[in-house]
Amino acid sequence: MSKVKYGISPLTWTNDDMPELGGDILLATCLSEMAEAGFTGTELGTKYPREPEILLPLLKQYGLVLASGWFSGNLMALSVDEEIAAMQEHIKLLKAADCRAMVYGEVSNSVHGDINTPLSHRVILTMAEWKEYADKLTIVADHLLNKHGIKLAYHHHVGTICETEDDISTLMKLTGDSVYLTLDTGHIIYGGGDLVSMITLWGHRIGHMHFKDLRLDIMKAARAADKSFLNAVLDGVFTVPGAGDIDYDDVFSALKAHDYQGWLLVEAEQDPVKAHPLTFAKMAYEKITGYARKYDL
Repeated sequence: MSKVKYGISPLTWTNDDMPELGGDILLATCLSEMAEAGFTGTELGTKYPREPEILLPLLKQYGLVLASGWFSGNLMALSVDEEIAAMQEHIKLLKAADCRAMVYGEVSNSVHGDINTPLSHRVILTMAEWKEYADKLTIVADHLLNKHGIKLAYHHHVGTICETEDDISTLMKLTGDSVYLTLDTGHIIYGGGDLVSMITLWGHRIGHMHFKDLRLDIMKAARAADKSFLNAVLDGVFTVPGAGDIDYDDVFSALKAHDYQGWLLVEAEQDPVKAHPLTFAKMAYEKITGYARKYDL
Protein backbone atom coordinates (compact mmCIF):
# COMPACT_ATOMS: atom_id res chain seq x y z
CA MET A 1 0.00 0.00 0.00
CA SER A 2 1.32 3.42 -0.96
CA LYS A 3 2.56 5.62 1.88
CA VAL A 4 1.88 8.79 -0.07
CA LYS A 5 -1.21 10.51 -1.47
CA TYR A 6 -1.46 12.89 -4.40
CA GLY A 7 -2.96 16.35 -4.23
CA ILE A 8 -2.87 19.62 -6.10
CA SER A 9 -3.36 23.23 -5.09
CA PRO A 10 -5.95 25.40 -6.87
CA LEU A 11 -3.09 27.81 -7.68
CA THR A 12 -2.78 26.07 -11.05
CA TRP A 13 -6.24 27.49 -11.87
CA THR A 14 -6.49 30.69 -9.84
CA ASN A 15 -3.96 32.69 -7.83
CA ASP A 16 -4.49 33.61 -4.17
CA ASP A 17 -2.15 36.63 -4.24
CA MET A 18 -3.28 37.82 -7.68
CA PRO A 19 -6.99 36.94 -7.98
CA GLU A 20 -7.06 38.41 -11.48
CA LEU A 21 -5.17 35.30 -12.62
CA GLY A 22 -7.90 32.76 -13.20
CA GLY A 23 -10.53 34.93 -11.59
CA ASP A 24 -13.08 33.86 -14.20
CA ILE A 25 -12.51 30.11 -13.70
CA LEU A 26 -15.36 28.51 -11.76
CA LEU A 27 -14.59 26.51 -8.63
CA ALA A 28 -16.51 23.59 -10.13
CA THR A 29 -14.17 23.62 -13.13
CA CYS A 30 -11.14 23.67 -10.86
CA LEU A 31 -12.35 20.71 -8.78
CA SER A 32 -13.55 18.62 -11.71
CA GLU A 33 -10.24 19.06 -13.54
CA MET A 34 -8.25 18.15 -10.43
CA ALA A 35 -10.14 14.87 -10.31
CA GLU A 36 -9.87 14.34 -14.06
CA ALA A 37 -6.10 14.71 -13.81
CA GLY A 38 -6.04 11.91 -11.21
CA PHE A 39 -5.59 13.77 -7.92
CA THR A 40 -7.50 12.78 -4.79
CA GLY A 41 -6.64 15.78 -2.60
CA THR A 42 -6.59 19.55 -2.70
CA GLU A 43 -5.58 22.45 -0.51
CA LEU A 44 -7.65 25.51 0.25
CA GLY A 45 -7.93 28.44 -2.14
CA THR A 46 -9.65 31.80 -2.16
CA LYS A 47 -12.72 30.44 -3.94
CA TYR A 48 -13.29 27.61 -1.48
CA PRO A 49 -16.08 27.94 1.08
CA ARG A 50 -14.64 27.72 4.60
CA GLU A 51 -17.64 26.13 6.31
CA PRO A 52 -16.93 22.40 6.78
CA GLU A 53 -20.57 21.48 6.21
CA ILE A 54 -20.42 23.14 2.77
CA LEU A 55 -16.85 22.47 1.64
CA LEU A 56 -16.45 18.80 2.52
CA PRO A 57 -19.58 17.53 0.72
CA LEU A 58 -18.59 19.70 -2.26
CA LEU A 59 -15.15 18.10 -2.45
CA LYS A 60 -16.71 14.65 -2.04
CA GLN A 61 -18.82 15.26 -5.16
CA TYR A 62 -15.58 15.29 -7.11
CA GLY A 63 -13.87 12.45 -5.27
CA LEU A 64 -11.56 14.84 -3.44
CA VAL A 65 -10.56 15.37 0.18
CA LEU A 66 -8.90 18.32 1.88
CA ALA A 67 -5.16 17.68 2.24
CA SER A 68 -4.36 20.85 4.17
CA GLY A 69 -4.71 24.59 4.02
CA TRP A 70 -2.45 27.61 4.31
CA PHE A 71 -2.74 29.75 7.42
CA SER A 72 -1.33 33.28 7.25
CA GLY A 73 0.61 33.60 10.48
CA ASN A 74 1.04 36.90 12.32
CA LEU A 75 3.14 35.71 15.22
CA MET A 76 5.73 38.44 14.74
CA ALA A 77 2.98 40.93 15.57
CA LEU A 78 0.62 38.97 17.82
CA SER A 79 0.96 37.23 21.15
CA VAL A 80 0.76 33.44 21.33
CA ASP A 81 -2.78 33.63 22.76
CA GLU A 82 -3.87 36.06 20.03
CA GLU A 83 -2.45 33.83 17.31
CA ILE A 84 -4.13 30.72 18.68
CA ALA A 85 -7.42 32.60 18.91
CA ALA A 86 -7.05 33.78 15.31
CA MET A 87 -6.61 30.25 13.97
CA GLN A 88 -9.63 28.65 15.65
CA GLU A 89 -11.89 28.65 12.59
CA HIS A 90 -9.04 27.26 10.49
CA ILE A 91 -8.42 24.53 13.05
CA LYS A 92 -12.14 23.67 13.05
CA LEU A 93 -12.08 23.17 9.28
CA LEU A 94 -8.88 21.12 9.27
CA LYS A 95 -10.16 18.86 12.05
CA ALA A 96 -13.49 18.33 10.31
CA ALA A 97 -11.57 17.28 7.21
CA ASP A 98 -9.23 15.02 9.22
CA CYS A 99 -6.19 16.98 8.02
CA ARG A 100 -2.99 16.05 9.84
CA ALA A 101 -0.94 19.14 8.99
CA MET A 102 -1.50 22.89 8.81
CA VAL A 103 0.58 24.79 6.25
CA TYR A 104 1.71 27.82 8.26
CA GLY A 105 3.55 30.82 6.84
CA GLU A 106 4.50 34.06 8.59
CA VAL A 107 3.11 37.04 6.65
CA SER A 108 3.03 39.87 9.19
CA ASN A 109 6.18 41.41 7.74
CA SER A 110 6.43 39.69 4.37
CA VAL A 111 7.03 41.36 1.00
CA HIS A 112 6.01 38.41 -1.18
CA GLY A 113 2.44 39.65 -1.65
CA ASP A 114 3.42 43.16 -2.78
CA ILE A 115 4.04 43.37 -6.52
CA ASN A 116 5.84 46.70 -6.11
CA THR A 117 8.40 45.57 -3.50
CA PRO A 118 11.59 43.86 -4.67
CA LEU A 119 12.71 40.76 -2.82
CA SER A 120 15.85 42.51 -1.59
CA HIS A 121 13.58 44.43 0.79
CA ARG A 122 12.51 41.36 2.75
CA VAL A 123 12.87 41.45 6.54
CA ILE A 124 15.90 39.62 7.95
CA LEU A 125 15.74 38.71 11.63
CA THR A 126 18.50 39.07 14.19
CA MET A 127 19.35 35.99 16.25
CA ALA A 128 17.54 37.50 19.24
CA GLU A 129 14.43 37.97 17.11
CA TRP A 130 14.71 34.41 15.81
CA LYS A 131 14.88 33.03 19.34
CA GLU A 132 11.85 35.01 20.49
CA TYR A 133 9.90 33.99 17.39
CA ALA A 134 10.88 30.32 17.65
CA ASP A 135 9.82 30.17 21.29
CA LYS A 136 6.38 31.57 20.43
CA LEU A 137 6.03 29.28 17.40
CA THR A 138 6.85 26.22 19.50
CA ILE A 139 4.10 27.06 21.97
CA VAL A 140 1.58 27.43 19.14
CA ALA A 141 2.75 24.16 17.57
CA ASP A 142 2.54 22.35 20.92
CA HIS A 143 -1.03 23.54 21.25
CA LEU A 144 -1.95 22.38 17.75
CA LEU A 145 -0.41 18.96 18.17
CA ASN A 146 -1.37 18.19 21.75
CA LYS A 147 -4.91 19.56 21.71
CA HIS A 148 -5.93 18.99 18.10
CA GLY A 149 -3.59 16.34 16.69
CA ILE A 150 -2.47 18.67 13.88
CA LYS A 151 1.15 19.26 12.93
CA LEU A 152 2.20 22.85 12.38
CA ALA A 153 4.14 22.49 9.11
CA TYR A 154 6.03 25.74 8.58
CA HIS A 155 6.20 26.93 4.98
CA HIS A 156 9.45 28.70 4.11
CA HIS A 157 8.68 31.20 1.36
CA VAL A 158 10.60 33.64 -0.80
CA GLY A 159 10.06 37.17 0.45
CA THR A 160 9.38 36.19 4.06
CA ILE A 161 11.55 35.97 7.17
CA CYS A 162 12.24 32.32 6.31
CA GLU A 163 13.65 32.22 2.78
CA THR A 164 17.18 30.75 2.74
CA GLU A 165 18.75 27.48 3.87
CA ASP A 166 20.18 29.29 6.87
CA ASP A 167 16.76 30.70 7.74
CA ILE A 168 15.17 27.26 7.60
CA SER A 169 17.93 25.62 9.64
CA THR A 170 17.84 28.41 12.22
CA LEU A 171 14.09 28.00 12.60
CA MET A 172 14.32 24.22 12.90
CA LYS A 173 17.20 24.34 15.39
CA LEU A 174 15.50 26.89 17.65
CA THR A 175 12.02 25.37 17.65
CA GLY A 176 10.82 22.24 19.40
CA ASP A 177 10.04 18.97 17.68
CA SER A 178 6.37 19.94 17.44
CA VAL A 179 7.31 22.38 14.66
CA TYR A 180 7.44 20.57 11.34
CA LEU A 181 8.34 21.79 7.88
CA THR A 182 6.33 22.18 4.71
CA LEU A 183 9.18 21.64 2.28
CA ASP A 184 8.55 23.48 -0.99
CA THR A 185 10.79 22.36 -3.83
CA GLY A 186 10.50 25.60 -5.79
CA HIS A 187 11.00 27.98 -2.88
CA ILE A 188 14.11 26.15 -1.67
CA ILE A 189 15.86 26.76 -4.97
CA TYR A 190 14.50 30.28 -5.43
CA GLY A 191 15.87 31.02 -1.97
CA GLY A 192 19.35 29.91 -3.11
CA GLY A 193 19.26 26.53 -1.38
CA ASP A 194 19.85 22.89 -2.25
CA LEU A 195 16.92 20.51 -2.06
CA VAL A 196 18.81 17.35 -1.24
CA SER A 197 20.81 19.07 1.50
CA MET A 198 17.63 20.34 3.14
CA ILE A 199 15.92 16.95 2.97
CA THR A 200 19.04 15.28 4.34
CA LEU A 201 19.22 17.75 7.23
CA TRP A 202 15.55 18.07 8.06
CA GLY A 203 13.82 15.05 6.54
CA HIS A 204 12.79 13.87 9.99
CA ARG A 205 10.92 17.15 10.51
CA ILE A 206 9.09 17.29 7.16
CA GLY A 207 5.36 17.22 7.83
CA HIS A 208 4.09 18.14 4.36
CA MET A 209 5.48 18.46 0.83
CA HIS A 210 4.82 21.06 -1.86
CA PHE A 211 6.03 20.21 -5.33
CA LYS A 212 6.55 23.13 -7.66
CA ASP A 213 9.10 23.23 -10.44
CA LEU A 214 10.84 26.37 -11.62
CA ARG A 215 12.55 27.75 -14.67
CA LEU A 216 16.09 28.63 -13.70
CA ASP A 217 16.65 31.19 -16.46
CA ILE A 218 13.60 33.19 -15.38
CA MET A 219 14.57 32.89 -11.71
CA LYS A 220 18.10 34.12 -12.36
CA ALA A 221 16.83 37.04 -14.45
CA ALA A 222 14.33 37.99 -11.75
CA ARG A 223 17.02 37.89 -9.07
CA ALA A 224 19.43 39.90 -11.21
CA ALA A 225 16.77 42.56 -11.80
CA ASP A 226 15.68 42.43 -8.14
CA LYS A 227 12.09 41.88 -9.13
CA SER A 228 9.21 41.39 -6.75
CA PHE A 229 8.01 37.86 -6.12
CA LEU A 230 4.72 38.43 -7.93
CA ASN A 231 6.44 39.89 -10.98
CA ALA A 232 8.58 36.77 -11.17
CA VAL A 233 5.41 34.67 -10.99
CA LEU A 234 3.96 36.68 -13.88
CA ASP A 235 7.18 36.05 -15.80
CA GLY A 236 6.56 32.29 -15.41
CA VAL A 237 9.22 31.42 -12.85
CA PHE A 238 7.14 28.55 -11.45
CA THR A 239 5.55 25.58 -13.17
CA VAL A 240 4.50 22.03 -12.41
CA PRO A 241 6.93 19.11 -12.01
CA GLY A 242 8.07 18.00 -15.42
CA ALA A 243 7.93 21.43 -17.05
CA GLY A 244 10.88 23.05 -15.28
CA ASP A 245 14.51 22.42 -14.36
CA ILE A 246 14.42 20.56 -11.01
CA ASP A 247 15.97 17.09 -10.85
CA TYR A 248 13.27 15.15 -9.05
CA ASP A 249 15.22 11.89 -9.03
CA ASP A 250 17.48 13.33 -6.33
CA VAL A 251 14.49 14.70 -4.42
CA PHE A 252 12.58 11.43 -4.35
CA SER A 253 15.69 9.45 -3.52
CA ALA A 254 16.25 11.68 -0.50
CA LEU A 255 12.60 11.43 0.56
CA LYS A 256 12.79 7.65 0.28
CA ALA A 257 15.85 7.62 2.55
CA HIS A 258 13.77 9.40 5.20
CA ASP A 259 10.71 7.19 4.63
CA TYR A 260 8.48 10.18 3.88
CA GLN A 261 4.77 9.48 4.31
CA GLY A 262 1.96 11.88 3.58
CA TRP A 263 0.80 14.18 0.80
CA LEU A 264 2.73 14.98 -2.34
CA LEU A 265 1.01 18.25 -3.12
CA VAL A 266 1.58 19.94 -6.48
CA GLU A 267 1.58 23.71 -6.12
CA ALA A 268 2.49 25.79 -9.13
CA GLU A 269 1.63 29.46 -9.45
CA GLN A 270 1.03 30.09 -13.13
CA ASP A 271 -1.08 32.28 -15.37
CA PRO A 272 -3.84 29.92 -16.56
CA VAL A 273 -4.10 31.85 -19.83
CA LYS A 274 -0.48 30.93 -20.61
CA ALA A 275 -0.43 27.50 -18.94
CA HIS A 276 -3.64 25.52 -19.58
CA PRO A 277 -4.53 24.19 -16.11
CA LEU A 278 -5.83 20.74 -17.02
CA THR A 279 -2.92 20.06 -19.37
CA PHE A 280 -0.36 21.00 -16.73
CA ALA A 281 -2.26 19.18 -13.96
CA LYS A 282 -2.19 15.96 -15.98
CA MET A 283 1.52 16.43 -16.67
CA ALA A 284 2.19 16.96 -12.96
CA TYR A 285 0.21 13.88 -11.93
CA GLU A 286 2.06 11.69 -14.40
CA LYS A 287 5.45 12.96 -13.25
CA ILE A 288 4.82 12.84 -9.51
CA THR A 289 3.22 9.39 -9.51
CA GLY A 290 5.96 8.09 -11.78
CA TYR A 291 8.71 9.24 -9.43
CA ALA A 292 6.86 7.91 -6.39
CA ARG A 293 6.54 4.46 -7.99
CA LYS A 294 10.17 4.53 -9.09
CA TYR A 295 11.35 5.17 -5.55
CA ASP A 296 8.70 2.99 -3.89
CA LEU A 297 7.10 5.74 -1.85
